[in-house]
Amino acid sequence: MKQRSATHLVLIPSYNTGPKVLETLRNARQYWNPVWVVVDGSTDGTADLLQAEAGPGTDVAVLVLPENQGKGAAILAGLRAAEAEGFTHVLTMDADGQHSSASIPEFMAASAARPDAMILGLPRFDASAPTLRVRGRRISNWWANLETLWMGIGDSLCGFRVYPIAPLRAVMEESRWMRRFDFDPEAVVRLAWRGVAPLNRPTPVRYFTAAQGGVSHFRYGRDNVLLSWMHVRLVLGFLLHLPELVWRRARASRR
Repeated sequence: MKQRSATHLVLIPSYNTGPKVLETLRNARQYWNPVWVVVDGSTDGTADLLQAEAGPGTDVAVLVLPENQGKGAAILAGLRAAEAEGFTHVLTMDADGQHSSASIPEFMAASAARPDAMILGLPRFDASAPTLRVRGRRISNWWANLETLWMGIGDSLCGFRVYPIAPLRAVMEESRWMRRFDFDPEAVVRLAWRGVAPLNRPTPVRYFTAAQGGVSHFRYGRDNVLLSWMHVRLVLGFLLHLPELVWRRARASRR
């Protein structure tokens, strides 16, 4: 078991992911402590399974929200609780087993070396990745880089990231959005606007079939509409931030 960190924790939002979330928790604990799970109003009984893993001396905490509020809302609840306990950074990862726990130490070390930055997962997909989703994320990535004047966001949708808690909580509490599937891309853009530098690290991403226990709540129609509306908002915000972004780029080029 790894030594407990007093500053960085793993935060896993979960909604009806079945036994995969228990597997994800146990895998993460092989590489890091503490690990927290936010159960976002799940109705599949996983809250009880997770609670059985928690307790004194385990470095596992389970936060249970009374109803489903969305991924971003679950992460915000975790951020507030973590900050209240004195933590400064969280590594977020999906509960469905897509992300590799073996990447946790590398990402945490990168964050410790640059605590002012956000460490972004740059996914390396295998043959299990749906072609439509791999191609579709390129569109979101292009928009995210436009909206930040190409500050260097490698992937706008990968949920495997280390965030500094204080600025992320601040941008979320300033906005009524970022509470559902729009969390990942909007968070990285708004943090970039605040001057939080993106640092990209490659990490493997695997998609599981239903027979393998994989669970996906992504809906192409509903969530693509959500993402489209998000980018409309961000483009408008980008225009307001454009002078500052241009000044920042010019200053960086003179160094």
